[in-house]
Amino acid sequence: MRYVNEKVRRRDRLMDEARAIELLATAEYGVLSMVDVDGTAYGVPVNYVWDGEDSIYIHCAPVGHKLEALEKNPHVSFCIIGDVKLLPGKFTTEYESVLLKGVANARLTSGERMAALLRLVDKLSPDFKELGAKYSEKSFHRVNIIRVDFTEFSGKCKHVPAAD
Repeated sequence: MRYVNEKVRRRDRLMDEARAIELLATAEYGVLSMVDVDGTAYGVPVNYVWDGEDSIYIHCAPVGHKLEALEKNPHVSFCIIGDVKLLPGKFTTEYESVLLKGVANARLTSGERMAALLRLVDKLSPDFKELGAKYSEKSFHRVNIIRVDFTEFSGKCKHVPAAD
C-alpha cells in the first residue's frame, strides 16, 4: 500500500503519513463506498480492523446488499474521519481524513474469517476477549467477513491557528 498524496489538490492540507496510519489503526469506523448493482454509488458506515499491513476486515451478514454489490464490482474506497471541530465564528471546520482505495474480497477461508473476528473483538471489545471469542465461535455461521486489500491511500487535514 503506497501513501499517495500527490493527487491532493490543497498542498497546504497534506496529512503526515504517520498520522494517517495512526487513524487507520485506531478509528472506530469508516465509510465503505462501492458501485451498487444498478451502477449507482453506494456507501455504508462500518466498523473494521486493520491488519497492520495492507488490508482491513469488515464483518457483515452472510448475504446482503454489500456482498451483492461487491460481487459485481469489487473496487472500493474507504474513508476514515479523524478529529473534527466545527468553528462557526470562522466559517470553517478543522478536520482529518484518510482515503484508501482497494479491492474487496468476501470469499475467505473459515480460518481467515475467524482470525478476523478475533481481531475485531481485540479492537472493539478489548476488555471482553474471552467472552468475545466464545461469542465469535457461537455466531460464526451467521457472519461473513470482507477483506479489503488496499493499493494506495492519502490523508488530508485542516488545522486553524488559534486567534491571538
